[in-house]
Amino acid sequence: MRLIDIAADARRKRTWRRRRRRRIAVALLALLISYATPKIIDLFRTPGAMLTSENHTDRPIFSFWVNDFWGGNMAALGDGGIMCCRRVEGEAVRVSWIVSITEDQFRQGMRQEEHEVTLPLPLQKRTDRYLHVRFLPKNIVELKWSPSLDSPFDSEPNTAFLK
Repeated sequence: MRLIDIAADARRKRTWRRRRRRRIAVALLALLISYATPKIIDLFRTPGAMLTSENHTDRPIFSFWVNDFWGGNMAALGDGGIMCCRRVEGEAVRVSWIVSITEDQFRQGMRQEEHEVTLPLPLQKRTDRYLHVRFLPKNIVELKWSPSLDSPFDSEPNTAFLK
């Protein structure tokens, strides 16, 4: 009897060890999956955009939006800050802005104006993080993507076609 008990006990221990190893393997796999899943999803996700802007008009821009993503405000002939982070996607985007006035312009009779334009959204590369919005005279707006804060536009706007 004793030999049978020893053999049965050894079999139970092997079974217990196998179950324990399986539980440890399942726990490690669950941890690995819970860690890796967000990383894998991020690889395939289009990152959120950061908006930055340039104003090449003689009037300040009180506020502007790209598809309801607020982009801030800008002084006349100035640059805006950076607004972070929201996905900007689709074939076209709606750019809305409110043109403000300086004190001198108010005295000359100018008033605040609201404008809106729908533009095709440029193709975004995987490395592009910044959507640059450029406001030009005669209510012209340009959009370009770039991987950095450096402006993807020419240093000065080509205004020959505006005259």
